[in-house]
Amino acid sequence: MNSNLVLPKSPIAHGRTAEVFEWGDGYVLKLFHSWFPYDDIKFEFKVASAVYASGVKSPAVRELIQVQGRHGLVYERAQGVSIMTLFQQKPWLVLSYARTFAQAHAQMHECVMTADVPQQQRRLQRKLQQTTLPVLVKASLLRSLTELPEGNRVCHGDFHPGNILLTQNDATIIDWIDASCGNPNADVARTSIILLGVAASKQTRNPFVKLMVKAFHATYLCEYFRLRPEGRSEYQRWLPVVAGARLSENIPELETWLTQLARKNQ
Repeated sequence: MNSNLVLPKSPIAHGRTAEVFEWGDGYVLKLFHSWFPYDDIKFEFKVASAVYASGVKSPAVRELIQVQGRHGLVYERAQGVSIMTLFQQKPWLVLSYARTFAQAHAQMHECVMTADVPQQQRRLQRKLQQTTLPVLVKASLLRSLTELPEGNRVCHGDFHPGNILLTQNDATIIDWIDASCGNPNADVARTSIILLGVAASKQTRNPFVKLMVKAFHATYLCEYFRLRPEGRSEYQRWLPVVAGARLSENIPELETWLTQLARKNQ
């Protein structure tokens, strides 16, 4: 790794854990902040490589480098605009975007995860154990988790409209740090919890946005289970488990709603 490389003057995108810079013809550099664990960066490199090799429509990762004392990953530059941005620009197309979103998720779930990455159930188990839920509620959720089937498919773990880029002809999925090998229905439940949490909490106070998120979510579910109809009843069983696990992420505005949903498992 070469720490003498020179960064462009300004990033093209900012995130909580990293900045993104243009990096030569057709590539970008995802440069992590100095506090971000190096092992997690190596893990993302491994997962992104495996996901791309599995057939998921995602950017190829080229190398892990060091620039000015910070570690980063060089990715093929993904073309397109996020569904979240498009939704903000053209809210009247919300149902069309939701169907495209569902189609991308269903295509991803056709792909088998071949890399040695965390099992989805182990990750959910660890998160549930970290929560402050009442003992009986936590025990019920952990028992339900062991009764739900494992899987071997590529699961994103953070599949939301900000992580799907659209062009005129295709969709590309980005940000694989939370990826796992697991059950597609649990991954769908995770997306539902992310989306419905926006509508159910103070993450947004705009009633129009809340209404649009609910419409987006309903259309997404309808299209996803049209494409993969065998999973709908099992998906319902995953919702309280995934809600309980999300409590470990310490999002204050979601805690009451997530706890209520987790308690529905009893």
